[in-house]
Order: sequence, then structure tokens, then C-alpha cells
Amino acid sequence: MTGETWVIYWNEYAADTYLYGSEVTCHRKDDVEFVNHMMPPGTVIKQWYSKTNYQAQRIEPALPMIDGESDYRLIVDIDTAAGEECQVRLVFYDRYETEVGNITARDRVTDFKCPLKTYSYRMQLLSGGAREFHFHSIIIQEVLHEREETVKTTS
Repeated sequence: MTGETWVIYWNEYAADTYLYGSEVTCHRKDDVEFVNHMMPPGTVIKQWYSKTNYQAQRIEPALPMIDGESDYRLIVDIDTAAGEECQVRLVFYDRYETEVGNITARDRVTDFKCPLKTYSYRMQLLSGGAREFHFHSIIIQEVLHEREETVKTTS
């Protein structure tokens, strides 16, 4: 069973997007076309943040606050050509901005749990060899276990 669900879209803020030789076309909020035939695999194409410094970045956080006590599911909705892929990496930081862990999702659906020390995190869209793709959304879902649900319903 799932708890809260958050849908993350590509925002039009360009400072956190790999633009060198890239063509980015926003057809709709849930359909962004990205083309770059010269980009090496492993390149960070786009980043989203759970905590930002508005004075410096001029953007609001796009990611929900999550904790190290719950389980989560990442659902990636990106259309790529056959044989090409995009990957999503979550990088977790403590309150001093020191990295405390990371997870790379190579599948469309990935379950994860963040480290207990997590204070903030970043989500990065990586090129896994994809030269062009259509980005629709990335969904983060809280995964509830049956034992927890029965406790909540009986309380």
C-alpha cells in the first residue's frame, strides 16, 4: 500500500539543466523533449532539490521532505529510444551538507530508504546513453507496510 504521493515535473528553470549542445522543448508540463547527441553517458542532465537557498538560487524546493524511517518508491516516467536509458540518482545530505549516501535507480520502479541522518537530498537525472527522450514525470510514493496500516486503523 502507498501513503503520500508526490509528482515531480521538469521545471523551466535552466540553471540546473545541462544545456551545452542541448535542445529542450517544453510541449506541456508533463512532456519535455530533450535532445543532445554529443552528451557523454553519466552526465547530470537535470537536478531537483528538497532544500534551497532562495536568495542564491531563486528557486523553490521541488522535492518533498522525506525521512530515514519510512520506505519510498520512485516511479520514473521517461520515454527513450530502444537500447537507450536515463537513470535517476538520489544524493542524501546531513544538516552540514555532507553526503551521507546515494541511490541510483536504473529501473522504472525502484524502492528505497534514505539514511537516518538525511536532512536534505537532491534528485539528479543522468544520461545512461540516452541522446534524446521525452520526460513526463518522476513520482515519489511513501510505501506503507500492512502492519503499520492495521495500527493506524485500529487507533
